[in-house]
Amino acid sequence: MSQVITIGLDIAKHVFHVHGADGRGRAMFSKRISRGKLLDFFAAQRSCTVALEASGGAHHWARQLTQLGHEVRLIPPAYVKPFVKRQKNDAIDAEAICEAAQRPSMRFVAMKSEQQQAAGLVFRTPDLLVRQRTQLINAIRGHLTEYGWIAPKGPSHVATLADLIEVEAMTSSLPEAAHTMFRLMLDLFAGLNGKIADLDKEIARRAREDEVSRRLMTVPGIGPISATAIAALAPPAETFAKGRDLAAWFGLTPLQRSTGGKQKLGATSKMGERTLRRLLIIGSSAVVQQASKRGAPKGSWLEQMLARKPRMLVTVALANKGADRLGATCKAGKLQSSGRRQGVSLAGLRSSQVQSVEGEYGATVGETGLEEPDVLIVPGARIFDLVPVRELPYRPAAPSLHQKPDRWQHPTTCQSSSKIPLASGGASTDEYAP
Repeated sequence: MSQVITIGLDIAKHVFHVHGADGRGRAMFSKRISRGKLLDFFAAQRSCTVALEASGGAHHWARQLTQLGHEVRLIPPAYVKPFVKRQKNDAIDAEAICEAAQRPSMRFVAMKSEQQQAAGLVFRTPDLLVRQRTQLINAIRGHLTEYGWIAPKGPSHVATLADLIEVEAMTSSLPEAAHTMFRLMLDLFAGLNGKIADLDKEIARRAREDEVSRRLMTVPGIGPISATAIAALAPPAETFAKGRDLAAWFGLTPLQRSTGGKQKLGATSKMGERTLRRLLIIGSSAVVQQASKRGAPKGSWLEQMLARKPRMLVTVALANKGADRLGATCKAGKLQSSGRRQGVSLAGLRSSQVQSVEGEYGATVGETGLEEPDVLIVPGARIFDLVPVRELPYRPAAPSLHQKPDRWQHPTTCQSSSKIPLASGGASTDEYAP
C-alpha cells in the first residue's frame, strides 16, 4: 500500500486543509481540519515532509510540526501560485502546495526560531511608532493649513509649531476647541518621540553586542538599524552560493525580459524583503551624498561612477555592490570581496575608513545618533519663518535616525506618485500616505 510522503498544509486562523500524496505524487487524502485538531492529526501521521506557505503564523506551525518529527518546508506564496489549477479554494491551495514541494528545483524559506522573530519585532516596533508619529505631524500640518499656516515637513519643526499654537491661542486667533485638539496631538507626539528614542537605544545596544551586526557595520552605508534588520530578517548566508545571489534576493538586480539571445534589462526587480532593500538604498544614498560633497577616494569605483552616471543610478549600484559584499562578509565571517572583485574594496575604501560609528563613510547618515552630520545642514541659515497664508521658506532639517533620501535619490518613488511606507524612515512627514 502506498505511503504518504508529502502533505500540503493550507493554514488559516480557524480552518486548515491538508492534502497528502505518495512518492509518485498521487493524492492519498484531502480533508478539512479545525485548529484544535491539527496537531493531533499530524501526531498520528508517520514522519513525512509537510509543506506550507511562508505566510502569517507559518513559522509557529513549522516549529510545532518539527517537534512532532516531521520535515517542514516553507514555500514562498509566489512560488505556489503557478501550481494552482482553475478556481481557488482551500483544497486546491493545499494540493498546489503539496505539488510545489515535490519539485526538485523548488526554493524554500528557512524556518525562524522564536528568538529570531523577537529580534525582528524589536526592529519593526519602532517602524510602527514612526508611522504613527508621521501621521500626527501630517495631521497637525494639515489642520494648521485651515488657519492659514503652511509649515515645512519634518519632526524637527514640531517644537516651533507648538510655540506657534500657544501664541495663537493666547491672542485668541485660534479657537479653544482647536487649541485643545492640537495640544492633545502634541502630547501624543512627545510620548511617541520618547518611545522611539528608547527603542533606538535598544537597537544600538543590540548592534554593539551582536557579532554579526558588528561585522555588517564594517560595510559602507550599514549602521546599527540596517545591521540589526539584516541580522533579524535576512535568510542565513549559507542559503546563497555567493554574495551576488543575496543582492538578487534583495531585489537590487535588474529585471530581465530577454529572449532570442537578446539581453533586455529593466529596472530593479524589487523582490525579496522590501524593508531591507530600502535600508540599503538609504545607506548608499548617505555614502554617495558624502562622497559628492567631500570627494570620493581618487581612482575608486565610486569616483568613476559619479563622474559619468546619475547619482540615483550610482546609489542603486552601490547598494547592489554592498549587498554582494554583505553576502561575502556573512559567509566568510570577515570583511572580504567575492567573485572576480576579490581584493577590490567597496567604493575603493579601506576597512579603516568604514567604521560604523564615527567613520566618514561608515554608518547611514544619522543612524548612530552620536552626532548630527553636516551633510544636509546649512550653517547660519534660519530654519523657517512663520508667515501666514503663504508657504514658509525653510532649510532642510537635520537628518534623524529615521532619515529617507530625497525623491531623486530613491528609485522606488520615481515611477509613480504613490508613496511607499518606510520601515525605519520617516523624516519626511508625507511618506506614509496610501
